[in-house]
Amino acid sequence: MGVDIGGTKTLVAVFNEHGEIVEQTKFPTPKDYDHWLLELRNTAAHLEHHDFKAGGVAAPGYVDRKHGRLISQPNLPWKNIPLQADCEKTFSCPVVIENDANLAALSEAMLHPDIDSILYITISTGIGTGFVYKHRLEPSMLDSEGGHVLVQDGDKRISWEKYSAGRILYKHFGKKLEDIPASDKVAWDYIVRRMTIGIFANIAIFQPDLVIMGGSVGAQFDKYGEQLQAALDKLRMPVVDIPKVVEAKRPNECVIFGCYDIAKQTFGSKK
Repeated sequence: MGVDIGGTKTLVAVFNEHGEIVEQTKFPTPKDYDHWLLELRNTAAHLEHHDFKAGGVAAPGYVDRKHGRLISQPNLPWKNIPLQADCEKTFSCPVVIENDANLAALSEAMLHPDIDSILYITISTGIGTGFVYKHRLEPSMLDSEGGHVLVQDGDKRISWEKYSAGRILYKHFGKKLEDIPASDKVAWDYIVRRMTIGIFANIAIFQPDLVIMGGSVGAQFDKYGEQLQAALDKLRMPVVDIPKVVEAKRPNECVIFGCYDIAKQTFGSKK
């Protein structure tokens, strides 16, 4: 089973042994954790499938993997929650919890079997990153936050997330990026300039073989992809090569499939 905890909705999915979704359902995410847990238990009780072998749970925010706790959640007032234990009781199976951007990265990396190191960047309301090496999350980078690299904004330095996140772009344009046509070159020039600064900084840090763009901004990749690649290529230097940048193959499902992938890697066969 997989659970993707979003700020507004929670998705619960059931996978077969081939990694295919055979059942899924959503419910609005309550702000109160105890209320959310009751909704999760009610959802689990009404699933057609119940014999779970393992599960993966994705949550935005900081995860204490050793103790199975969600320490904080950016969109909800949840603090130091025993998420792993509660989900294990709910689904009667072992569960692993992980940051949602990391699981999106893992899921997308599994679709590129011939590439060793992959940097996944999700730009939606905020900015998140995940780094995968040889199709496993790199342990030393699990808590890295690429959206927090500093960029220059006039005479001050701010986080890239405060410079280029979806909410910032929405405030500037007064509309969602999906409503900005590809023909609006002025708008996309502005957006690409702001993305390029942070993406280049992350490339310099991670040195990936491939960059995958996800989130609501990633979903508009066909409007700016070539322009972004050209802008990054101009920044190539001897010690910083510029990899290819592509859009996510499953932009709306990468997190939930990442729940399956992490559960299989953690509890599945080692062969």
